[in-house]
Amino acid sequence: MTNPASGRFVSRLTRETLALVLAGGQGTRLKNLTQWRAKPAVHFGGKFRIIDFPLSNCVNSGIRRISVLTQYKSHSLNRHIQRGWGFLGGQMGEFVELLPAQQRLGESWYAGTADAVRQNLDIIKRHDPSYVLILAGDHVYKMDYGTMIGAHVESGADITVGCIEVACETASAFGVMDVDTDYNIVKFTEKPPEPEHIPGKPGIALASMGIYVFSTDVLMEELERDQLSEGSSHDFGKDIIPSLLKSHKVIAFPFKDPVSGGEAYWRDVGTVDALWQSNLELTGITPELDLYDSEWPIWTYQEHVPPAKFVFDDSGRRGMAVDSMVAGGCIVSGAVVRHSLLFPRVRVNSYSEVVDSVLFPSVEIGRNCKIKKALIDRDCVIPEGTVIGFDEAADRERFYVSPAGVVLVTPDMLSGD
Repeated sequence: MTNPASGRFVSRLTRETLALVLAGGQGTRLKNLTQWRAKPAVHFGGKFRIIDFPLSNCVNSGIRRISVLTQYKSHSLNRHIQRGWGFLGGQMGEFVELLPAQQRLGESWYAGTADAVRQNLDIIKRHDPSYVLILAGDHVYKMDYGTMIGAHVESGADITVGCIEVACETASAFGVMDVDTDYNIVKFTEKPPEPEHIPGKPGIALASMGIYVFSTDVLMEELERDQLSEGSSHDFGKDIIPSLLKSHKVIAFPFKDPVSGGEAYWRDVGTVDALWQSNLELTGITPELDLYDSEWPIWTYQEHVPPAKFVFDDSGRRGMAVDSMVAGGCIVSGAVVRHSLLFPRVRVNSYSEVVDSVLFPSVEIGRNCKIKKALIDRDCVIPEGTVIGFDEAADRERFYVSPAGVVLVTPDMLSGD
């Protein structure tokens, strides 16, 4: 039997794989951040967008045939992919292509994750892959998909589901599975109200990452069958996976850290609190997500901006940033930034203080502002003397305040002043 750890074996499998990135979701839990953009287009990590992580995982894994399925308010997502992901060699059969909802097989738009794939079956057949890797476009993590595809082939599985251990109290947001000793999935429940724990691990559930490897013929047969099934919501987690457990070999692939063997970094940044926290985690000395890893780079559209600049060194007017990440094009002018993350072209003007906050691109903070525990959307101009994060009642009158007390500010909110 071929060893899936063999580089030659895995590289052959990745060449025979087509990746489908599902990037059409609204991301309603992100509130006003997704009013004008799809969730995968939301900014993350100081210079990236969420979509960059699954796309980078594909490229770094040797999967160079990638289709991105889009639908909801996809303009900024489309533009980002066109600008930043056109470096693959089309003449070599490598590509990142956009597949918007086109009503290819009828008059309906994408009605679910499985339906989105089904409506593009003619394109999948044209690419003629041996395996189809289906990915969510809205999670942040680093993963070698080649290892998972190798395990899929080695086990003789029809479908392999990427999974991760999560606390039971948070598992109701995911698909939860029960497995036997060989990691065959015996039960799969989408977003159960009371998730079952892993035998021997009380309080811990096995959750789906929204990553599936299908043998292509199985995928095509099941999508056609599901389309004819009355009452189906045409979703992989709710319909496709549970219906296959008795008739097909469906296995779970635990996602582990390749170095430590422990739980790997994986974040669903689908809420304002999770997005804020995951960004600020990156300002730590040794964060779980290493963006400085040259062995596994995160690719993105590179804006042409000058280096960050910190000006003025007077008492009470000193431009400085501590325990923070500051991207190119930023100017901290006689202001103080602490434990915060600034995306490109942010300007913080004199006598202002920004603490525990995430500022998206092209935000300007006026003079004498006090900003704490805020997430400020791109292009916001915060007027001089504004105070955010110190009076929750006042913040709620103008902005969105999350359950954990993070203040979300968007341009539309400011335009109402």
